[in-house]
Amino acid sequence: MQRGGAETLCGSALPLVDSPLVAAAGGREVRQDAARNAAKILDAATRLVDRDGVEAVTMDAVAEAAGVGKGTVFRRYGSRAGLMGALLDHTELQFQRAMLTGPPPLGPGAPPRERLLAFGAARLELVLRHRSVLLARGDAPHGARGAYDLACTHVRHLLREAGVQGDLELLAEQLVSLVEPGWVHRQVGPAGRSRERTLAAWEDLVRRVLDAPAATAPAASGARS
Repeated sequence: MQRGGAETLCGSALPLVDSPLVAAAGGREVRQDAARNAAKILDAATRLVDRDGVEAVTMDAVAEAAGVGKGTVFRRYGSRAGLMGALLDHTELQFQRAMLTGPPPLGPGAPPRERLLAFGAARLELVLRHRSVLLARGDAPHGARGAYDLACTHVRHLLREAGVQGDLELLAEQLVSLVEPGWVHRQVGPAGRSRERTLAAWEDLVRRVLDAPAATAPAASGARS
């Protein structure tokens, strides 16, 4: 179910949770410079998070790694919290693009079983990398809720494509919740379970859902398919 390389649901493309910059003609050059600086800052922040972890990333370190002034970073994001929020949005958008238009098995082109397994692995990796910032941000911002809703819609689509019957809306939400920040933190934090064990549990549950007889998955009245 693709159109021009992008995945579709019910005939319409899944929207990315994104707010693209629309520049007026007179300010195009300034906006382009700002966009280039923003890209450099976010790329630098991503590299530092991958190398040192979220807690070790400072505004000074990001400015130096990006090759811009510290004032540029502060003017753009206001604070370290603002920068980390923008980094999460940037990372989430990259994940969504890979999920909806990227190469298989995460993107279109692989069987639904493989795509579900790849989704869980990729989502868990993203959450573990940015766990502390995700937990601090919580579910309140629109972007965080939009990303969760999109993930649920995506998983529901794959379940339907795999022939799973029943209340797919609720089932998709239950599956996605297993690779969201709160649950992952409880598993690999206080509970002390490993990433490998958490991922193995996701994979086992996906296989059980896909292989379960249709009679064991009753549909809820009024549930979306």
